[in-house]
Amino acid sequence: MEPEVETEIEVKTSAAVDEERQTIVHCSIASADENYAYRIWPSTFLIEQGTGKQAKLITAFNISFAPQWTLNDGKGFTLIFEGLSKSCSVFDLKEIIPQAGGFEITGIRRNNSDVYQVSF
Repeated sequence: MEPEVETEIEVKTSAAVDEERQTIVHCSIASADENYAYRIWPSTFLIEQGTGKQAKLITAFNISFAPQWTLNDGKGFTLIFEGLSKSCSVFDLKEIIPQAGGFEITGIRRNNSDVYQVSF
């Protein structure tokens, strides 16, 4: 029986996968007003409770980045963030902007898939 040997390529591949982790947040808007418009600021983060570590917003789908606006189509939007720390169990989604009305959801419990559904 041959011993298991981890090759340098396997180690590098594993490290790259860990670095490329992402957190996906599917968002819906509770407003019934079909003329409602929204946008997301690049200063939107997932903030780990306990450590305060911030996962940056990488990209967004079905929503414009400020200063542009997206008209509500009832489908919501999806935000892709950097991966959370392995030790994180609860985090907040915060849009840190220079005006009132930023998106904010607190106390999101971490799951194994790192895919979440939230409603504003």
